[in-house]
Amino acid sequence: MSRQMTPRERWLALLAGRQADCIPSDYQATSEVTARLLGELDCPAEESLYRKLQIDARRFVSAPWKLPHHPHDPQADMWGVRYRKADYGAGAYDEPCWHPLASAQSPADVHSFGWPDPNQFDYAAITQALEKDDGYRPIHCGCYEPFLLYGYMRGLEQAMEDLALRPRLADAILGRILDFYWEYHRRMFVAGRGRIDLTYVAEDLGTQRGPLMSLEMYRRFLLPGQIKMAELARSFGIHVMYHSDGAIRPFLPDLIDKVGIEVLNPIQWRAAGMEREALVRDFGRHVVFHGSIDNQHTLPFGTVEDVIQEVRQSVEIYRHARWICAPCHNLQPITPTANILAMYRAIREATCWPEA
Repeated sequence: MSRQMTPRERWLALLAGRQADCIPSDYQATSEVTARLLGELDCPAEESLYRKLQIDARRFVSAPWKLPHHPHDPQADMWGVRYRKADYGAGAYDEPCWHPLASAQSPADVHSFGWPDPNQFDYAAITQALEKDDGYRPIHCGCYEPFLLYGYMRGLEQAMEDLALRPRLADAILGRILDFYWEYHRRMFVAGRGRIDLTYVAEDLGTQRGPLMSLEMYRRFLLPGQIKMAELARSFGIHVMYHSDGAIRPFLPDLIDKVGIEVLNPIQWRAAGMEREALVRDFGRHVVFHGSIDNQHTLPFGTVEDVIQEVRQSVEIYRHARWICAPCHNLQPITPTANILAMYRAIREATCWPEA
């Protein structure tokens, strides 16, 4: 019997265009769900949880910020954004409540803002962490998602208006965000010393029913920065993983052909135009699909058998493609533990890729 692959070997096999020894899986959940699983499954840490459920989860590393808060606002993060806790009953999330660029009127206002400095981060922490790493899991470092941050800093309504009405202001804000992230990621990648496998180039481009913005608007404001960040990653031999919720099919040709993404997450297949069969048919030769197990309906509200059947259905749909099984976004607190365990048990039981 041949030796089983490690999680990292499985990911790298798919990224190289080969099949792994079994269908890899990954993990995405809110902190409340993770805490619940750790307690219910008697696991002292996330690594032991992944081992118990045989999840091929990534390991994330980053360079921590050295400052405790924004230099000019003790209540704000490094971008000057303040948050409040929004409690939805089963958990809570941080919601932006202060947008530091809300009153900006010109590029000069943008440039005079107290932007974070790449010198304010501890890059040695990445080197030290990876020197101790055993190579068992794929290493993920970094995320570039500029328009999400733009909305936090400006307010989402104004951010959307800026693209149509105030393009010079939008260029200034997006330019400062790109300048920071390019240098921040470059230094993190240098600190990784060849041990970083993946990075996120991301942006939520879709709603449940269609694109969040036009393809022309995306190409004008977001595509150039995504290309630049992806090229930076590739210059270090790092694979590009793309995250976007929702109905994003119109953007996929640009993301594949121009940005050069290699992994597409999270495949919310109930969104318009995101049917799995069509995605495999049209893009299966070019990307690894990541996610697909529905966490809006099946995982939170379905039965254990519903979850098992969806996993089995996905196994069949992706049989001629490369797929990493995972929930199609963070597992939410309303998701029963039994359904989560059923998802990972079902993918383990599909022990090998079906014969082509």
